[in-house]
Amino acid sequence: MILIIILAAATLAWVAGSLWYMSLARPWTRVSGIKVDNTGAPENKSPLPYLMSGLCLFVVASLMHYIFARAGIDTLGAGLLHGAMIGAGFVVPWTVLHNTYVQRPFLLTLIDGGYAVLACALMGTVLGAL
Repeated sequence: MILIIILAAATLAWVAGSLWYMSLARPWTRVSGIKVDNTGAPENKSPLPYLMSGLCLFVVASLMHYIFARAGIDTLGAGLLHGAMIGAGFVVPWTVLHNTYVQRPFLLTLIDGGYAVLACALMGTVLGAL
């Protein structure tokens, strides 16, 4: 049952990412530097980034479940709060650090950081409701 809940949390975060990046596709492609065709779609049509994001979100959801279980986080509200704090407190600063060293535009950091907070909050909500 735990595996199904972890998969549900990761899937929710993956779907939210799809919606997030579809809604911010134009500014994201402009500042990310990826090559796009004349329709605005990425030239690289490989499914690998989507598969890797699903796998990574599963790893994050698994570790969040472990942390929540150890910390006694077992309500929907606490899961949402602590999930958002993981996104804002761990992932966003790491994204800032990573993007600053390679001198990527700050808008890219805002877009990616916003998704990190949203995805972690959603995963935390699902995992906290166990």
